Amino acid sequence: MAAVGVGALILAIAVAVLLPKPGDDGLPLANTGRLTALPEYRAVVRRRTRAAVVALTLSVLLFTTVVVATARPSGTFWDTDASEPRDDIMLCVGAPAGDEATSRFLGYFARQATTYGSERIGLTSANRRLVPLTRDYQFAAGRLAEFSRGGPAVPQLTAPVEYDDYAPTVADVLALCLTGFPGFREPGDTRRSLIYLGPGTLRTPGDDRRSLFTDAQVTEMARHAGVQINAVATAGRDTGALSTATEATGGRFFRFDAAEVEGQLDAIRAEAPAGPSQGLDTRKDSPVVVLVAALALAALLGVALPAVRR
Repeated sequence: MAAVGVGALILAIAVAVLLPKPGDDGLPLANTGRLTALPEYRAVVRRRTRAAVVALTLSVLLFTTVVVATARPSGTFWDTDASEPRDDIMLCVGAPAGDEATSRFLGYFARQATTYGSERIGLTSANRRLVPLTRDYQFAAGRLAEFSRGGPAVPQLTAPVEYDDYAPTVADVLALCLTGFPGFREPGDTRRSLIYLGPGTLRTPGDDRRSLFTDAQVTEMARHAGVQINAVATAGRDTGALSTATEATGGRFFRFDAAEVEGQLDAIRAEAPAGPSQGLDTRKDSPVVVLVAALALAALLGVALPAVRR
């Protein structure tokens, strides 16, 4: 934006200098020396020159503040300390849409989303990205509420896809959820939390079809990307690999309990991962000072322009 602003300012100055002025037809005038020597004439010229300089200065300053505001400043020169890192929360659901666990899990975050201030929240199922990471909390809360309500009208979390030589695993679902973090291959400038809800395994016993990822690969992906894996496991399947992944990434592991699930999720959110390394600037937009300056300059310019016309 700085480059665009400087270019536009240079272009405006060039147009003002190079274009011919109205009435400048080059015709000679008689006795101009006597006219310009009059004290009254010189006083008028001085007043007009001062007014023009003031108007031009205010115009340039107003233009500069507009450019700075358009560049979305994140702070002021006297407030240079980076704020606390922001949170990215990816909800990862491996349980069916109609389960009580799914309803309670998504209902909890539908209520929490409206209280967030700088977090981003998203939702991924076994084969669909239902809510990309967003700070549009009304949208996120609405979508999560849709998926959390019970009954036959609840939207489907997964697309009905069948495979001949492949069966999804929890590791595959976790890998899909990990890809929902921007630049997921490297650590980011936010605290990243993945919260999984579902069984410890998705396959039936004896199913030996191929999978895309192993448990060890997913754990290494999460550790390399700085993602904390948390899990609330539903009953009925082995949870050893899921528990190991949460422990390896510094997360929390719980078994779903309808009476305790909100407390479990509170505990997960209370132990968010450590922030990124020092020095990362994660401040929010802070255009207030610049916009106030622009309004003040616009008001002064409005007063100065009538003086120039007189």
